Amino acid sequence: MATQTPKTSSAAVSSKSPFSAASLQFLNQLAQNNSRDWFKDHQDEYENNVRSPALRFIEQMQPGILAISSKLTAVPKKVGGSLMRPQRDSRFSKDKTPYKTNVGIQFRHFQGKDVHAPGLYVHIAPEGCFIAAGIWHPESKALNAIRMCIDENPNAYQKALQTLQNQGFIMDGDSLSRPPKGFDKTLDDFLSIFSYAVVYDYGAINEN
Repeated sequence: MATQTPKTSSAAVSSKSPFSAASLQFLNQLAQNNSRDWFKDHQDEYENNVRSPALRFIEQMQPGILAISSKLTAVPKKVGGSLMRPQRDSRFSKDKTPYKTNVGIQFRHFQGKDVHAPGLYVHIAPEGCFIAAGIWHPESKALNAIRMCIDENPNAYQKALQTLQNQGFIMDGDSLSRPPKGFDKTLDDFLSIFSYAVVYDYGAINEN
């Protein structure tokens, strides 16, 4: 499994990027005025400075994403594509603010229908940006299949994980309080996880 180290020479917004300082400024302002009325009044700014640049970014990324795997998708659509919606799902959260203050883009497997599908993820926010690869909170059948694969091929899994860690990625995922039953107990640290994703953190962005 070949990996390439992400470029980290500059955390500033590139002049070649569809995103601009205005994109980050909008997200900062939204964080300070996170209400439906404010968002409605600034809808045009969101469209011009956040959503349109994000869709152009997805379009730019299509060749690279397909080069990684023909099973991944990069769909530049306002709804139902790779760009995640700005509205938060706050039904089970104490935080009832209605909008996300980041841009989330998921290049997911073509058979996936939501954020729980395997794929790649790009997170853009003033306080920090990162890329991720893997699967987040998969349903039980898929999670069990992953655990079985690791249980049957522990050396291959650990080698792949070590390769990624050597490139600056870290394993990021929630774990069970108790290891799952029926697996090799010496692999508890790997099998207790229920989100298998690696993250490369770029840190905060320079708006200038």
